[in-house]
Amino acid sequence: MDRITDHAAHNRALRSREIQLQALFLAGQEGNERAYRNFLTDLSKHLRGFLRSRLQRQPGETEDLLQEVLLAVHNARHTYKADQPLTAWVFAIARYKLTDFYRARSRGDVFNDSLDDTAELFAEPELEPAQASRDLSKLLGGLPDRQRLPILHVKLEGLSVTETAKMTGLSESAVKIGVHRGLKALAARIRGTQ
Repeated sequence: MDRITDHAAHNRALRSREIQLQALFLAGQEGNERAYRNFLTDLSKHLRGFLRSRLQRQPGETEDLLQEVLLAVHNARHTYKADQPLTAWVFAIARYKLTDFYRARSRGDVFNDSLDDTAELFAEPELEPAQASRDLSKLLGGLPDRQRLPILHVKLEGLSVTETAKMTGLSESAVKIGVHRGLKALAARIRGTQ
């Protein structure tokens, strides 16, 4: 029973931290500089622990990578949607920066480190679909409208080719071609060949 109680208390603490960080971030988005500084300070503490655990072989790199992640969070702040968990969004940025760090050093360690442990950044497992949705949105965002819109409406929303054609102003043939070429382009991006 103590284990269940401890787990419930831990989850409440994680949720409380999530709410606090999000409130500071959103206040910062609205122009409250003090709240934004507090957000960055609090986030730094959490990210530092996360990065240290991943960079045990390169402890001297933690602070540099921390600054890169914070800068990326700052630069991408306009992409955050308030209805999404903040820590899952931050974790995605941290994960990409950590992956970039390993790639830049031509090391294979990135595949040996568990980058899916979001507990250190307070995200919960049920938040992973939101992260996947943002990743998909990012991939789709790189496609031209004539490919992105047909994939979005036909493959993701389940509309027919005819409905999509009427909605987008494309011909039915153009919708079919857009889906085909768009999926091909996405596959190439995922493989890293484009």
